Amino acid sequence: MREIRIIGDPVLRTPAEPVTDFDRELRRLIDEMFEAMYAVQGVGLAGPQIGVSRRLFVYDISGRKGHVINPVLTVDDPEEVLDEEGCLSVPDRRTRRPIYATVGRAAGVTVEGIDRLQRPVRVKARGSLARCFQHETEHLDGKLYIDRLPRNEARSIMLRA
Repeated sequence: MREIRIIGDPVLRTPAEPVTDFDRELRRLIDEMFEAMYAVQGVGLAGPQIGVSRRLFVYDISGRKGHVINPVLTVDDPEEVLDEEGCLSVPDRRTRRPIYATVGRAAGVTVEGIDRLQRPVRVKARGSLARCFQHETEHLDGKLYIDRLPRNEARSIMLRA
């Protein structure tokens, strides 16, 4: 099983490269990403979180499950929604559970990309699914949710991670 990379690993801070090879290895990678995500009870997982610097993520949240390769995120409703958010790559070093913080995200987004068979994917999302898409897309840009927090709050989380 693929290991979840944690904060401090350079792959998490490096923008991911586009996926160009749609082969058996990519299909296996997507299956392994779901397996790794489920093993730690996550709802989303991006390639860099398992050490693969490629632009793809998987998700299973609010009754919606899928994967998106080379995603492009568009904000449909910029109203900021504050809610608790954590990350598998930012765990508490003692409990190994994600550290949560209140993070502002856009209320509505659309993600577009392709699937493992190179078919177009377009999903409009609100609520927790929209939050998930924004969170995972930021991973592909080398960003973490703590980057959205006030400096003192991010520092406090870093001391626990």
